[in-house]
Amino acid sequence: MKITFLGTGTSQGIPVIGSNHPVCLSDDPKDKRLRVSVLVSWDRQHYVIDCGPDFRQQMLRNPVDRLNGILFTHEHADHTAGIDDIRPFFFRQGDIPIYAHRRVISSLEKRFDYIFVQDDRYPGAPAVKVNEVKADEPFLLRDTKVVPIQAYHNRLQVFGYRIKDFVYLTDVKTIEDKEIEKIKGCKLLAVNALRKEPHHSHFNLDEALEFIEKVNPERAYLTHISHHMGFHEEVEKELPANVRIAYDTLTLEI
Repeated sequence: MKITFLGTGTSQGIPVIGSNHPVCLSDDPKDKRLRVSVLVSWDRQHYVIDCGPDFRQQMLRNPVDRLNGILFTHEHADHTAGIDDIRPFFFRQGDIPIYAHRRVISSLEKRFDYIFVQDDRYPGAPAVKVNEVKADEPFLLRDTKVVPIQAYHNRLQVFGYRIKDFVYLTDVKTIEDKEIEKIKGCKLLAVNALRKEPHHSHFNLDEALEFIEKVNPERAYLTHISHHMGFHEEVEKELPANVRIAYDTLTLEI
């Protein structure tokens, strides 16, 4: 299995438009972050988790010839606003499978109604095949089991996903112990760590490190990073040996 971090930034990305913050002015490519998303590939299958406003750019920078499906964590724009850009895949493949909570599906149906309409479809619009994800109900991507992991982004329910020995969690602030049990034993964990200061709806760095220690994966990578976290190279020096900060285009193998 190959994991490619398509984007590792927070909702505004880095650099933030018009910002003079030192991290936003950095020349280090690892300090430039598109909106958060990850590509998971195995056996010539390619799935993305979340499809934000940088999706087109991410697909051009990390080209794949086929998109087998999109797994959504929640409905916020930085995770969903790129769904129109699945059109090239749709034109080649037909309807693109999506997997999401019913609430997220309803949100997408309102915001992108032309994608979901059944009759009198505009000929240039993409179409999707909807698959509802439910808590405590694993599902299959072909013959591979996916375990949904329920967490909370402040008061908003979000899904993380375990695919084989890879777990992806983003926009998490709290998670119940019974959900943590689904994560234990994984080899690779990607988890959000917004910044060093506390935040009302995201793990900060200390909370993410405490969570990683509790779950005890072989390797952990921090994602959904704000410019307030600091420079990539400087923060990495402060981390435990099995924890790194993910960066855009980073590719890992399990």
